[in-house]
Amino acid sequence: MSHRSLLLLGLLISQSQHGYQIHDFIEKNLKYITNMKKATAYSLLDKLSKEQYIHASIEYDGNRPPRKVYTINEKGINYFKQLLSQNLASAESIAYHSEIGFMFLDHLPKENAVDLLKQKQRELKKKLEALQQLPKHEDIGINIAFLHKKKMIEAEIDFITEIIHKLSPNWSEPT
Repeated sequence: MSHRSLLLLGLLISQSQHGYQIHDFIEKNLKYITNMKKATAYSLLDKLSKEQYIHASIEYDGNRPPRKVYTINEKGINYFKQLLSQNLASAESIAYHSEIGFMFLDHLPKENAVDLLKQKQRELKKKLEALQQLPKHEDIGINIAFLHKKKMIEAEIDFITEIIHKLSPNWSEPT
């Protein structure tokens, strides 16, 4: 959960925002970086507010329904810096769900496995292409996050290509 708190606090450092603005920004700009759902974001914003890292105020705008506007405070900025330091220094364990599928590849005919892996490869290439179409941001950190994601997808594409090759009829395990 700390990476999600880091994300929300980081978004609030630049400006106060209401929940919909935050969710909309995540959905439009960070869908390749996080899979945080709207309900999770709102729940976490409420938690951060209760823990007094952010302040929630009600904003009225004409005939629109009132909405909560979230503002980070000094305690929140300090917590953000603590989370940021932990995040940047940690060597997290990366688990791919597809590793489980790889474990059981022997239970499919090789041709089927190759077809499925080629399908996966096409999907990864679409994701990579979409990431490459994203505009550069003013913040170097955002560009670095997208670069990291691109490199991870490129490595996955390379790995899948290697596995497809290894599953081809003429390949044999080196002795």
